[in-house]
Amino acid sequence: MTPPTLHTIGYEDAPLDAFLATLTHAGVTVLVDTRERAQSRRRGYSKTALSTALKEQGIAYRHLRDLGTPPAVRKAYKLDKDIAALKAAYTLHLATQQGALEELGTLAAHGHAALLCYEKNPGECHRSLIARRLQDMGLVGDVVDLYVTA
Repeated sequence: MTPPTLHTIGYEDAPLDAFLATLTHAGVTVLVDTRERAQSRRRGYSKTALSTALKEQGIAYRHLRDLGTPPAVRKAYKLDKDIAALKAAYTLHLATQQGALEELGTLAAHGHAALLCYEKNPGECHRSLIARRLQDMGLVGDVVDLYVTA
């Protein structure tokens, strides 16, 4: 059996309607929020508002807080903007999140899943590390990064 494809998406600079259209066009059926705190200063992207908007599009919402970037790692990155250090620290955190990774693998196997975080560029975001870990575990196959165009 071929492992499922996993999508990733960031909402940085994305109008909500264009974000939702991108998910719908890609056939996403479940959006998995990988933010430690599912809050946003951007209107429509906090947990309750986002899950409501997704539901109206027929897309399920699941918040996997344990896959978020721990506060200490986030704080260190904000101080020095060292992406290599962020990736190293987050990789160590991810190694302790077997249950959340397996849950994500199950969501991907039973639906067309996309990982959500803020950053537009997945190479600058922890969601790319989650996707790679799922590939290494054999829980997903291809990873397709979605980009929102307004």
